[in-house]
Amino acid sequence: MNTVVLRPVLVDFIIKGRESYNHIIIAFLGSMLIALSAQIAIPLPFTPVPITGQTLGVLVVGTMLGAKRGALSAIFYIIEAVMGLPVFAGFKGGFHHLLGPTGGYIIGFVPAAYIVGYFAQRGWDRNPLKAVMSILAGNLVIYIFGLSVLSIYVGRESLLQLGFYPFVVGDLIKITLFALSIPLIWKGINNR
Repeated sequence: MNTVVLRPVLVDFIIKGRESYNHIIIAFLGSMLIALSAQIAIPLPFTPVPITGQTLGVLVVGTMLGAKRGALSAIFYIIEAVMGLPVFAGFKGGFHHLLGPTGGYIIGFVPAAYIVGYFAQRGWDRNPLKAVMSILAGNLVIYIFGLSVLSIYVGRESLLQLGFYPFVVGDLIKITLFALSIPLIWKGINNR
């Protein structure tokens, strides 16, 4: 039998306590970070999908909060939007956005945050190569969900041109910078 040792994630060094309300507050704060990152948005004239900081926000939240709290943050974010709060890119909200061309990407935030958090709890965020692989896996999940729904709106023949190619280089840059910075943060925490 293998024993998996779950390691603390970054937020565990910032906020002490195991009370359940702490986890809910932390997850809510994570949803606010995702909402703030969504406002970093560049609309592209040729696609219904804008360049946003949302995906990076989701991956940061998942890595910093761990699997359950990260996924809960993404769920809170979606609930806030469904309630009409202006948390999506361009300060938009409402259930109808989940039914639109970008809805799949947004739904994909939940499993993506869980996946990167899962790997962070196993120490993958302490090693640059493993951090890159973990964050790539989370980003891939967002693309799988996003492209699945986008294909309904744009057709398969132009799917990659509208929902993947314009974003992949920027995503790789963001992923690499984030994945390389997380082990440095851990090194700083361990050296204090």
